[in-house]
Amino acid sequence: MLMNLYTKYKPYYSDNLRLAMPIVVSQLGHTLVHLADSVIVGHFAGTIQLAAVSLVNSLFMLILVLGMGISYGLTPLIAQENGRKNYDECGKLLSNSLIINFFMSILLYAFVHLGTLLVIDHIGQSPEVVAYAKPYLGYLGISIIPLMIFQTFKQFAEGLGFTKQAMFVSIWGNLLNIILGIIFVKGMFGIAPMGVKGVGLSTLIDRTLMAIVMSYYVLKSKHFKLYTKSFRLGLIDKVRSFKIVKIGAPVALQYSFEISAFSGAAILIGTIGAVEQAAHQVAINLASVTYMMASGIASAATIKTGNNFGKGNFSDLRKSAIASYHVILLFMTVTAGLFILANNFLPYIYTEDVAVINIAAQLLIIAGFFQLFDGTQVVGLGVLRGIGDVNIPTLITFIAYWIIGIPLGYLLGIVLGFGVNGIWYGLTFGLLTASTLLFLRFQKKTRLLTVNP
Repeated sequence: MLMNLYTKYKPYYSDNLRLAMPIVVSQLGHTLVHLADSVIVGHFAGTIQLAAVSLVNSLFMLILVLGMGISYGLTPLIAQENGRKNYDECGKLLSNSLIINFFMSILLYAFVHLGTLLVIDHIGQSPEVVAYAKPYLGYLGISIIPLMIFQTFKQFAEGLGFTKQAMFVSIWGNLLNIILGIIFVKGMFGIAPMGVKGVGLSTLIDRTLMAIVMSYYVLKSKHFKLYTKSFRLGLIDKVRSFKIVKIGAPVALQYSFEISAFSGAAILIGTIGAVEQAAHQVAINLASVTYMMASGIASAATIKTGNNFGKGNFSDLRKSAIASYHVILLFMTVTAGLFILANNFLPYIYTEDVAVINIAAQLLIIAGFFQLFDGTQVVGLGVLRGIGDVNIPTLITFIAYWIIGIPLGYLLGIVLGFGVNGIWYGLTFGLLTASTLLFLRFQKKTRLLTVNP
């Protein structure tokens, strides 16, 4: 039976993986920035400053996914128009997306500067942690502007199937971020030790250079000349902007509902204690690595789905999507096993604080169990995004995380006294709900396409 299944879907496995692997690496780059920040601060600046990284990342990840979600509105549209061989439209969509993403980045920066930095004193966190968190958050807030420019050109290139370029930019950007982070945090080459503020500055420099390199590549490379003939800086119109935002805004909400649930969990855990908050940061950071890898597979599923949708190949669309589900199930099974079997060793990557390690080890076992649900729900979102189905999936994510996940986590963790573990149990059940409902939605929509094309 398994051999027959493999034979049936083998061409789709290879196509999807060839497209997905570079995206996985470049998607992973966003999380590796925060992972590197956590590792550097955990080893060179101590537990309190690691807790500050946890607090800031919990707040900033919501800003990050709102921006990334809006930028994702471009990818399925580019894939669909490329499938129709409508090359001029691709360039015009890029023009509109760049303007939308730039203004979105200004709004997000203003939200960080005028909103988050003001309320951070009033959410029940340790004053010592907050003092370290503020300058770090300030640098990350500014970095959203170049990051959104990078995302615009990245999503355009990936929508056309050019996925390796953003991968290489992300790899070099992360190496630079690590080197600069260590120099700034420790204080080397005559620079005074900056602590947690240093990793914020290194991230800003890294993202600025990535934006410059990626935009130059897309606008100058021969691979895109056919598509960028109609690109004009400042060109914007209502119809194309609405098409991008119509997909991008719900995608931003989908990601924000999930990430904000984990951010809300971090704030709840922060009311328990700084050690618990630091342990949460260790475990969620490791889970975020596998999530972003799954997100890369989901992005490839969006591109393949959008391309097949544009061509009208609905049978291939469904088979390719099912192949993506198979790939993510296998991948997340492996990572689940790794989390469970190595739960006592992985936290040492971040810290040598025994109290933090003991709690993080327990959380990694829970993270192991929710890996499959996390992977399948993000692939479900990716496939549905490729056919333009974004509104009902957005409602599903809201119900799963904010009607079920966080209230259940609060009940188990705070009211019934299960602590940080109880909060994570609630999040796991939220992921299970999202995964199940999105798979049912996928089955319904793709079967309808094959029956009534």
